Amino acid sequence: MEPTTDVKLDAQPARPPAADSGLRRSMGPRHLVMIAMGGVIGSGLFLSSGYTISQAGPLGAVIAYLIGAFVVYLVMACLGELAIAYPVSGAFHIYAARSIGPATGFATAWLYWLCWAVAIGSEFTASGLLMQRWFPDVEVWVWCLVFAAVLFGFNAVSSKFFGESEFWFAIVKVAAIIGLIVLGGAALFGFRPLGGGGEHPFLFENFATEGGLFPNGFTGVLVTVLAVFYAFSGSELIGVAAGETKDPATSIPKALRTTVIRLLIFFVGAIAVIAATIPYNEVGLDESPFVTVFSAIGLPFAADIMNFVIITALLSAGNSGLFSCARMLYSLADEGHAPRAFKRLTRRGIPLIALSVSMVGGVASLISSVVAPETVYLVLVSVAGFAVVGVWMSITASHFFHRRAFVRSGGDISTLAYKAPLFPLVPILAFSLCVISLIGIALDPTQAAALYFGIPFVAACYAWFHFRYGRRAVSAG
Repeated sequence: MEPTTDVKLDAQPARPPAADSGLRRSMGPRHLVMIAMGGVIGSGLFLSSGYTISQAGPLGAVIAYLIGAFVVYLVMACLGELAIAYPVSGAFHIYAARSIGPATGFATAWLYWLCWAVAIGSEFTASGLLMQRWFPDVEVWVWCLVFAAVLFGFNAVSSKFFGESEFWFAIVKVAAIIGLIVLGGAALFGFRPLGGGGEHPFLFENFATEGGLFPNGFTGVLVTVLAVFYAFSGSELIGVAAGETKDPATSIPKALRTTVIRLLIFFVGAIAVIAATIPYNEVGLDESPFVTVFSAIGLPFAADIMNFVIITALLSAGNSGLFSCARMLYSLADEGHAPRAFKRLTRRGIPLIALSVSMVGGVASLISSVVAPETVYLVLVSVAGFAVVGVWMSITASHFFHRRAFVRSGGDISTLAYKAPLFPLVPILAFSLCVISLIGIALDPTQAAALYFGIPFVAACYAWFHFRYGRRAVSAG
């Protein structure tokens, strides 16, 4: 079954196009919120937050996450206006192709596809390793195949079924975070309903370290901000799902506002409780900081409970990533920049071939992590990290050029269903902060590989586009 409406590259920004009629509009605001939450809340919060606190110090970590949340707000504000103007699936590619140029759209789509394809493989691997806590005799690859089959099934049934599965995946993670904030916060005030022995810090005693408020200097905070940007990646999944959303003009702004507020509360709240509970020079050394906090407040079976939650978090991120990969391939095919087979839909409106190829990409990255961990996988992971900031830059630049073209063509801003505030400050500021983060990556030896492999990858995408599609794109214009 082919979609009945194709999206054209030369559509005028002032007149929003009709949405895809092939993909089903079966998701509401709650699905969008949980898809974004599912993509963001993962191992970066449950496993790596301890490293963030150890690098920046307690107060520095909280500041870093506040900055990250601010940048997410700026990007989401730009995303909201674009997602309503172009409510199509795989929207990042469409935004950039129409507002900046088809080559930029092409590069953005493949960057984002690769980002999630790599993430899928790494999440399968991590989930399999965590399962060995309960099933030590079962090989990791067996669990990888089981989880791959489950997530493929969730995505292959229908977009609504995917939305529902992601909703419940995310519920588990959100419950763990709320539990940490409520019970950990109560313990900091001296109230410990679960008991637990030993001394417990009162309020923010841990923030006053021997090295001051910033024990590693403000440089530690700056380096941490770069990592925090990556921790917030996934919030942009709302744009990917725009083409399968009921009433985008109402659902998308509501989902964006709710997502930003919840991320601010959950991330900053959780980091503040962890930093206040565990000394910064001890956190995250041998276990998840969530396990450490729950154990300190007396939660029974804290390690087993959090092992389950972390596995759920990984599978949730993989679920969202597989959805995103398939929609990106569908969008590329819809524009004529990928094989037309990726446009074929099932009777339920699922791009099954695109979904299958995306799963193959995830499995390939999984295999490469085992066969060539020091070469291929390192390259892929580096490009994936670079891609997150690259996509955010594409979104903000697309919004800038879209709004400018809309006004120049005589469009009335007051008629927009949603408009980003303080234009052009918001897109310019968001883009600038993303550029600063890339400059910071160059100064950090542990992250510099992202530039070494990411920049050539983007250049290769542009070169391939102009070699393969350049003349057609020019003639179409």
